[in-house]
Amino acid sequence: MKYGTSVNEINRAAQSVFHFSCESFPVDSITSVRARTVYNWIMTLAKQDMNIDERNRQLREFLKIVVPNEQYDYVMGMLDGEGIIDTATEKYRDFLGKCFHYLVNEHCQKLFIEGHYFHSVFEAAKVYHKQVQQKANSSKDGQALMMDVWNPNTGCLKITPCVSDTDKNVQEGIGFLSAGLMRAIRNPTAHEPALDWPIDEKDCLDILSFISFLLRKLDASAYYKSN
Repeated sequence: MKYGTSVNEINRAAQSVFHFSCESFPVDSITSVRARTVYNWIMTLAKQDMNIDERNRQLREFLKIVVPNEQYDYVMGMLDGEGIIDTATEKYRDFLGKCFHYLVNEHCQKLFIEGHYFHSVFEAAKVYHKQVQQKANSSKDGQALMMDVWNPNTGCLKITPCVSDTDKNVQEGIGFLSAGLMRAIRNPTAHEPALDWPIDEKDCLDILSFISFLLRKLDASAYYKSN
């Protein structure tokens, strides 16, 4: 790696990623100025007061710039093997891999990648609630809203013809699921502090998938104006 880049390039790369000055760590076995420059920057990074995920991210960003193309896969593979991963990239892949509804992507992706699982879920629940209100042209709120608009007999939003028993069961079920979302997810995240009502990464992904399902059902529903 040291033969593929100059000292100036190494320093410029480091200064574009790091927000600290480079310290010197003399090691007799390192005689190359370029290798010593890389070593000093990495050792200085190791001394910084930051969490391990952020340190790993900065290390990878630095090496992505200075590593020659022909050595890139080898170096990144070496980092992966040592568990030095970019968690933000991993979270981004996890999030995209779920194929969420576009509104969940729009409102929750950044929050999820930054690790704000509680607020990611809260935003998605609010988005669903607002979309239901708008499509139903209703000012009702929460559970009352959902049980009203999805009612198989009197509701204004229909996901089925509501003729057969199965039609009515599915229609009513969407209402119950939507009301459950309000009671079990939206209300606690609206009224409880995040520290008292923690949501971990796996639960967050599962809840966002559930809300995506409801959003797609809402998209497929038809509006019938009440008499």
